Amino acid sequence: MGWDESGLDPAQVAFVDRVLPGATIVSDDSWGLLDTRVLHVRSGAGDHTVKASGPENSHFPRELLAHREWTAALVRAGDTSRLVAADAESRVLVLERVPGHLALGTPDETAAAVHRQAGAILRRLHDQAARADAEYLTAETTKALRSLDAPHRIEPPLEDRARTLLRSSTPHPVTLVPTHGDWHPRTWIVQDRRLHAIDFGRFAFRPATADLTRLAVLHWEGSPELERAFFDGYGADPREADDWRWLQLREAVGTAVWAYAVHDERFERQGHQMLEHALAAF
Repeated sequence: MGWDESGLDPAQVAFVDRVLPGATIVSDDSWGLLDTRVLHVRSGAGDHTVKASGPENSHFPRELLAHREWTAALVRAGDTSRLVAADAESRVLVLERVPGHLALGTPDETAAAVHRQAGAILRRLHDQAARADAEYLTAETTKALRSLDAPHRIEPPLEDRARTLLRSSTPHPVTLVPTHGDWHPRTWIVQDRRLHAIDFGRFAFRPATADLTRLAVLHWEGSPELERAFFDGYGADPREADDWRWLQLREAVGTAVWAYAVHDERFERQGHQMLEHALAAF
């Protein structure tokens, strides 16, 4: 693949060439969702990852913020890649290449040792800061209800039940920490049994438990040994029963609606599964 077929615009290609003169594309690692392009490139400086996005992509500023201000502890521990260069105007990042394979779809996806490392890495991210927020839950509930106004394929009885519950929720102050936002094997890279984190495009300050919702539904319900391994690495289980069920409900609604909007049927099915489990908790 040449740069003309890369999906990057001329300004983005020019920036990459200034940072990594003579770089060539080894592979296109893009997910095919939104307009984010993820390229494995090689130059005289070695292998790197280039991530580029369009002007309306909300993931780019989140990932840029994460790498500029909140991944240093993980970089020092060898948990993630270092940001080499970024151009906020043309919306492109150059990152050190994390070697290895995606955990998703391999035996590492369900390996207790990998989940234990996932807990330890996530704790290092969460422990960097904490701030109280009295308005967070109100805003998140409003966002979930607004999501249900968008096109989706949630069954009407489930939608009605979700709306009724969300409108009945009572907000209270919560503690927010820096979170990954998509913490599960789709964003884990394994090399020689060592786990590394990638893709901070959903980075934000949230309750720590927000990073557990997808793991809980997709991996822990049928494999309690993975849950135990994760919290062995994390150090403790931060979930409180009532807050946890409300969090799962909001996350399930958002997942089902967003996945439908970007035509990710696999992720949409996951969102519907999450919603069924979340509603059952009430």
